Amino acid sequence: MKKVIVVGGGAAGMMAAITSAQIGNQVTLIEKNEKLGKKLFITGKGRCNVTNACEIENLFKNIISNPKFMYSALYGFDNRSIMDFLENNGCHLKVERGERVFPVSDHSFDVIQAFQNIIRSLKIVVVLNTIVNEVIIENNLVKGVLCKNNEKIEGDAVIITTGGKSYPLTGSTGDGYQLARMAGHSITRLSPALVPMQIQEDFCIRLQGLSLKNVNATITINEKEIYSDFGEMLFTHYGVSGPLILSGSSYFAKSFRPGIDKGCLILDLKPALTMEQLDKRVLRDFEENKNKQFKNAISGLFPTKMIPIMLELSQIDPEKKVNEISKEERLSFVSLIKNWKMTIIRLRDFNEAIITQGGVNIKEINPKTMESKLVKGLYFAGEVLDVDALTGGFNLQIAWSTGYLAGGSIE
Repeated sequence: MKKVIVVGGGAAGMMAAITSAQIGNQVTLIEKNEKLGKKLFITGKGRCNVTNACEIENLFKNIISNPKFMYSALYGFDNRSIMDFLENNGCHLKVERGERVFPVSDHSFDVIQAFQNIIRSLKIVVVLNTIVNEVIIENNLVKGVLCKNNEKIEGDAVIITTGGKSYPLTGSTGDGYQLARMAGHSITRLSPALVPMQIQEDFCIRLQGLSLKNVNATITINEKEIYSDFGEMLFTHYGVSGPLILSGSSYFAKSFRPGIDKGCLILDLKPALTMEQLDKRVLRDFEENKNKQFKNAISGLFPTKMIPIMLELSQIDPEKKVNEISKEERLSFVSLIKNWKMTIIRLRDFNEAIITQGGVNIKEINPKTMESKLVKGLYFAGEVLDVDALTGGFNLQIAWSTGYLAGGSIE
């Protein structure tokens, strides 16, 4: 039996503590907040998208940073494993659109309660309202942790599961990166990810609250395409958000340098139609409204809120009769609908980010155990690692899988 200390009581931390206790270790779980699972409580807008029910190959496809590192972790404890784990412990689940998995109750509290019940039954010691300042290391061996109140807790192994820097109000303030650095680890570039984007053009504020469905978004950096997908997005007072944009932001975060690179978002408002097909559609609309002014002839193409913006961007006189519009003007208008460009200034900050991209360098971690290659008895799991994925339950799956592997590797 070993004395195991888990630092951080979120998804990865609770899983690591349980797995380690189940194989006979004496476990202490230290959490800086007044309760466990504070960030878990707000995920999925309070509903908690616990995982994704897709095939395991698709789990890897949805991991953006270092999917190969996750091989042992995911095959050791996959999406079916967490679903069975929760079902067997009283949290019943359902599968929704996109194979997202939620509690039947739609309450994240049920997920946290299932974990807390197991933690109690395994007699895991939970220490709340406590910050860990340092991992005690002697002769390259973990000996315990030193807390902010100068209390020393002895241990044979420490698992750092402190999360990233996103949603700092939940306690994710980057503490784990500092603990890792003090132990000799390097941290890759940290960036907000799965986060809205700030747009330069002022029309976004006028479109605030407008949601667009079935559009195609392409994101470029210095005119090089880095992301393109189809789905739903939302205009905000500062720019754009919604599922399509959040996913794109994680690819954008990888290489965009604010103030140096030029970022561009290109929307195709009618992706089901080719340029030629859309031109025929516009011609048909014009034919039906040939004696109307341009401003009154395009209501079938856009939501009402968008019409004034598209009129301005088209540079066609809104008072002009449709039958007076030249072929060049019409084709330019069609091109605008298929290639509506806007300038990305930057990503929004960690306060609005769902996850953190970057973290403890995975080259310094053994992927088969989650143990540090630099310090014996030091382990990492969850968002503190340089592994991140798209929305849909994939990031929580990373937490469950790495937490399970780290906790179960200490024998």
